[in-house]
Amino acid sequence: MKKMTPIWPLFLCITTGWAEPSAAVRHGKQEENRSAVDETTSAGQRGRTRSFEFHYRFDVSGLEPGKKVRIWLPVPTSNSEQQVVPLPYQLPAKPSFHTEPKFDNRILYLQTVAPDSGKLSLDVPDRIERREVLASKLDASDIDSRELPKRQRKLFLQANSKVPIDGKPLGLLNGLQLNDDPYELAHQLYELVDQHLTYSKEGTGWGNGDVLWVCDSRYGNCTDFHSLFISLARSQGIPSRFEIGFPIPSDAEQGAVGGYHCWAFFFTQKRGWVPVDISEADKRPSMKEYYFGSLPPDRATFSIGRDIELVPKSENGPLNFFIYPHVEVDGTPLTRKQIALKFSYADLRE
Repeated sequence: MKKMTPIWPLFLCITTGWAEPSAAVRHGKQEENRSAVDETTSAGQRGRTRSFEFHYRFDVSGLEPGKKVRIWLPVPTSNSEQQVVPLPYQLPAKPSFHTEPKFDNRILYLQTVAPDSGKLSLDVPDRIERREVLASKLDASDIDSRELPKRQRKLFLQANSKVPIDGKPLGLLNGLQLNDDPYELAHQLYELVDQHLTYSKEGTGWGNGDVLWVCDSRYGNCTDFHSLFISLARSQGIPSRFEIGFPIPSDAEQGAVGGYHCWAFFFTQKRGWVPVDISEADKRPSMKEYYFGSLPPDRATFSIGRDIELVPKSENGPLNFFIYPHVEVDGTPLTRKQIALKFSYADLRE
């Protein structure tokens, strides 16, 4: 598979005519901020790779002409699992780029006025090379012990608005003999979540990562699975983080991407950040062992964390998580019915 060169060119926006700053400059602060996480990620996490072009495309309709429209999008950045090269954007106005201070997520923001047609179209494409993370590369004997920076430790041990670290979820631990080793304890919690929940999108309530609802419902999607895992892990002193992006189908070289996917990482001093994908393990029991510590290159990360404070500040408070476009018209958020998502991918070949 063809490797993507880490050269960051200048791109010209086709629609608006503004010159995109080089990614080396545009992502410079982002890479510096993310180092607190990446410096503790295990070295040598290399396996299969997958290169693809991803289009973050959507249309907004039903706008009242002349109204002020504000739009926020998550921007994927390079890290130890992926290399991102931005392609020419098609936008209705010149954007600005911001770094959300809590989790260092990158945000594209633009403000414009609704046209007479009442419609806006945006396309933010990237070339992404994703690397497989392998549990076999997390062997503690190959890695020096390291400490998680204090800011990161505090951040990834505290509760979120829908992810408590006490109360009802801890009832699931009653009667269990919990392992003293953090890595083995995390594996116990991985098994516990998989046993307690079934992957399902029936009815309502799923998909919000509301741990109290998840404990009672005993089903949900990837957000629900990993919110419960993070809740339990943090309650036992294991730093854990929520990561969200998009799944890239493996049964075709190009096509539509219907929605997001998320997973989690937990941290141990001996192994650094270790991934888990419990919802995929639940759907594919034969891969259950693999998804504790390993991730295939069939995804792209767009943001991490919960309770995201948008930059510039939104008039509607923090987002539960940040993956879809957030659009406000004169301060009022648009409903999903007014935002037509058209995400797509195409594999890159030699």
